Amino acid sequence: MPRLHRVAVILLSTLALIMPIAWADTPEVLPRPDFHFKGKVGKTYKESDPPEFPQPAQAPKGAPNIVLIMLDDTGFGQYATFGGGIPSPTLDKLAAEGLKYNRFHTTALCSPTRAALLTGRNHHSAATGVITEAATGYDGYTSIIPRSAGSIAEVLRQNGYMTAWVGKNHNTPAWETSAVGPFDRWANGLGFDYFYGFNAGDMNHWDPLLFENRNLVPRSNDPDYHLTEDLADRAIDWVRRSTSISPDKPFFLYVAPGANHSPHHAPEAWINKFKGQFDQGWDAYREATLERQLKLGVVPKGTKLTQRSEGLPAWDSLNADQKRLYARMMEVFAGYAAHVDHHMGRVIDAVKNTPNADNTIFIYIVGDNGASAEGGLEGSLNENLFFNGFPEKWQDNIKHIDELGGPKWFNHFPSAWAHAMSTPFQWTKQVASHFGGTRNPMIISWPQKIKDQGGLRSQFLHVIDIVPTLYEATGVTPPKELNGVAQKPLEGFSFLQTFTDKNAPETHKTQYFEVLVNRGMYHDGWMASSRSFVPWEPTRGEFDPLTAKWELYNIEEDFSQSEDLAQKHPEKLKELEAMFWEEAEKYSVLPLDWRATVRLNAELQGRPSLAGKRDQYVYYEGQVALPDGASPPVLNKSFSVTMNLDIPEIGAEGMIFTHGGLTGGYGIYMREGKAHFVYNMLAIDRYTVSSDVLPKGRVELVMDLEYLGKEGERGKPANVTLSVNGKKVGEGKLPKTVPLQFSLGEGVDVGTDNGSAIDFTYELPFSFTGKIEKVTVDLKD
Repeated sequence: MPRLHRVAVILLSTLALIMPIAWADTPEVLPRPDFHFKGKVGKTYKESDPPEFPQPAQAPKGAPNIVLIMLDDTGFGQYATFGGGIPSPTLDKLAAEGLKYNRFHTTALCSPTRAALLTGRNHHSAATGVITEAATGYDGYTSIIPRSAGSIAEVLRQNGYMTAWVGKNHNTPAWETSAVGPFDRWANGLGFDYFYGFNAGDMNHWDPLLFENRNLVPRSNDPDYHLTEDLADRAIDWVRRSTSISPDKPFFLYVAPGANHSPHHAPEAWINKFKGQFDQGWDAYREATLERQLKLGVVPKGTKLTQRSEGLPAWDSLNADQKRLYARMMEVFAGYAAHVDHHMGRVIDAVKNTPNADNTIFIYIVGDNGASAEGGLEGSLNENLFFNGFPEKWQDNIKHIDELGGPKWFNHFPSAWAHAMSTPFQWTKQVASHFGGTRNPMIISWPQKIKDQGGLRSQFLHVIDIVPTLYEATGVTPPKELNGVAQKPLEGFSFLQTFTDKNAPETHKTQYFEVLVNRGMYHDGWMASSRSFVPWEPTRGEFDPLTAKWELYNIEEDFSQSEDLAQKHPEKLKELEAMFWEEAEKYSVLPLDWRATVRLNAELQGRPSLAGKRDQYVYYEGQVALPDGASPPVLNKSFSVTMNLDIPEIGAEGMIFTHGGLTGGYGIYMREGKAHFVYNMLAIDRYTVSSDVLPKGRVELVMDLEYLGKEGERGKPANVTLSVNGKKVGEGKLPKTVPLQFSLGEGVDVGTDNGSAIDFTYELPFSFTGKIEKVTVDLKD
């Protein structure tokens, strides 16, 4: 064969692998116009042309299935596939069948990354510059994904795909997650025909609050229930059911398990697999991990281990009890992380057994940001302590060392372990300026197209590149108009060519980073970085981003950002800093806002609430799972709960009214004929005020909380009084109260207790055996 002809054949074969499916049948305006019969219509069907029924939208011929998996709070150096110390057979197998990407980037925080993932736009362009619970009323921060940034699921659905989302949402505004919606920004409203999961940022894995589409899922009766396994089961069920019903239709399955976000909940058998494996500590772990990474080739030769991030203690500086506690916290986390790898493997295996499995793109993003340092320097029994600005002490936490990972705690490991999970980089989740917060492993497999099995790709990529790549791979046209709204241009770049060419040119040349004023600016191999606050410090003071220090790294030569070149190349640094401000203005990053936990209080921030601005709230029996964002704002003020009840003659017990759960809140229930008010002070203390024996029949039970703080003071003590039919029957004092939030995921229940329990003296759901006419909450300040 002549040489020129051989070259042409090779070129055509390569193009056949990387060229997208034709876009001829996928319109730029969605939805398609209403059907109109184009034939002749006579007075009767006998004089008319044969009917032509409108046909469902068809995906482009040969369009692949898509399975998109995104883990939570996972560091680059965590799993064995990328050199970490936690075995990951699922990732190993998928990587051996496909490609590993070692320069893929997220935003450093969950909601922002997920909004960017689904829309193909920068997180601020998608109005999600921060988590939904910290939203503010600026364009880049409302947490309301604009209709001009339509999701890929909606586009694929209107082009013939079956779509499902299983797991964590956290992209619906917190004030829109109640039973009355509105639902247009729930998963179903974002283009997913099926949803099974939770809307909050984290979830109790033993007693979760879950929704199937818009409906609350009943609590499981399985004593061995665990959320990760449940999510895997639901994903498998949907894939099997959908492909059985319509095997010729492609599907898009998005699986977002809550792991590895706190709480670090895992079955004891999985935790015990790691007993003693982390006794050497986080410093030794980092060194061993980099050695493994170099050997595997997932980091380039010459990569240096960055210094331990500022403020983190050396392992050798700890005493024996601290080492014992922190090693156990890491064992719990490792069990949790290995457990989710196992169950995601079940999902992948199930998909491989479906029709057209070889034409399935598997995209496994190993983390929506780096590992989380929000457990603080000493680790945490309850992550909500961090979000309320309370530090923890290891001396208190070690008392519960044998309960970690179980249902009593919302536990989290120390910040230094998070830093170790992000080896070889500096910093962790939240720190968008450095790769410890933003660089996550990614694995892609497409058996029909990717032939370089086990290959490594090192092009600079960002999470906004996923959507344009999938559009090109599926042959679906990115719409210019979607559901009547003109669409913003995609801000990511397709990297489809890397599937078949390891030397494919880099398509993503420039990318800004910003979360809580941690800022980064990448351009053509250089990275400027400016950090604001350490991620384990919830209370933050004044800060001036205009005078903050910037660092400079040549990441073509310095993979880990280990050598700051700011002094050597001041002009390059000035160029990148100026570029950041240009990008910030272009993509609605401004105004910069470094406040932390105070932004979590919806009332202080003035965020919308379905509850409205009123002083009285009336609920009836059967009102369950009302999210905290739509519940009465009772923090830092006096209030009363009036319960009109019908108490039976025998066996009166059960939850009457509760707000919150394991991480904080309060509940009023009956047992042994008495009323009990329990105030859960962030799981560390539980204060109980009990009444005398209550009369039978119709009664009015009132809990009155008198807040003792002055206006503007948060978390101060309170007096509690219980009364029945106007007569005082119990009283007590709360030494302190929750200052900022009860829970990320749980709100009000009437007549039962959904989700997790306020205390451990009763078994869920602890439904009330009498009758509740109504419950009235009155705010007094």
